[in-house]
Amino acid sequence: MSKNESIQTIDDVLNMLDHLIKENSRFEWDAFYTNREKNIPFFANKPDENLVEYFDSGQLTIGNVLELGCGPGRNAIYLAEKGCKVDALDLSEEAIQWGNERAKEKAVNVNFILKNIFEMEIGENSYDLVYDSGCFHHIAPHRRISYLQLLHKAIAPGGYFALTCFIENGEFGGSTISDWDVYRHFSLHGGLGFTEDKLRNIFKDFEVIEIRRMKDVEHSASVFGTSGLLAALFHKKL
Repeated sequence: MSKNESIQTIDDVLNMLDHLIKENSRFEWDAFYTNREKNIPFFANKPDENLVEYFDSGQLTIGNVLELGCGPGRNAIYLAEKGCKVDALDLSEEAIQWGNERAKEKAVNVNFILKNIFEMEIGENSYDLVYDSGCFHHIAPHRRISYLQLLHKAIAPGGYFALTCFIENGEFGGSTISDWDVYRHFSLHGGLGFTEDKLRNIFKDFEVIEIRRMKDVEHSASVFGTSGLLAALFHKKL
């Protein structure tokens, strides 16, 4: 047995499970983002319809924002255009490069960071909003505790957490397997699906502002939206 496979701490257990699931998957995010001409609906450089609605309605206002799993930056760029100070994380070098190119074209400033979300040093109460569009459903159940710890540390009292994720058996994905089955198969089956009740339970320490399906929008619209995803907005209590 190699020294780096010794389990002595909880972090060692988490890292072991991370590696076992990754080893069983042939999917690579860099390969996914390499071909920018693929017919992927959310490759278009336009923000989520729910995010735009939150700003248009006044539910969200300008502030410090952290985006988790930003991809090529479509939401981060929108937030920067609104006047927010944005840190945008992704573990794909291809996605970060694409995002930087887009931000330069739009003449906006986004701090794109190439890093796993669980490896970033985050200051206490640093952000008014944490936004996640499509990252959460790719996180294995054993990392939800780490995810919640990240949110509670990052979001200032009175701040917000907004999310879009796969709905169970959705058009674009949303496995209905149990948390235990993830480890029986060492696979997320392309991404886990959620229901309103599941999200309420996972994020029970936050006040629920809304949980709904995203709105379907035309391909020619200035925003992205599909009813195959859930949209949720949560408030961190004072």
